[in-house]
Amino acid sequence: MFPSGQRVRVKFDWPETRGACHIRTPHYLRGREGVVERHLGRFANPEDLAFARPAAQRDLYHVRFEPPAVWTEETPGDVIVVELFEHWLEEVA
Repeated sequence: MFPSGQRVRVKFDWPETRGACHIRTPHYLRGREGVVERHLGRFANPEDLAFARPAAQRDLYHVRFEPPAVWTEETPGDVIVVELFEHWLEEVA
């Protein structure tokens, strides 16, 4: 489990190139670094639920991204907060 304040990177993975899938991680965040805002709890993995497969419980987080890391347009003070499951995140050393 990642603590609040932990720097993380969204995995640069493209499972949609390997076959049919349901992905809850925005493509524009893959490979980007952010900071864990808070842990939201454990929930059934929607990537499995979409195909009526048994779904393991996964940790879900609010992760904050600074706009320059994602887009070039920004207004001072803007942030992007996205809900991401732990299996899509990796610790930044």
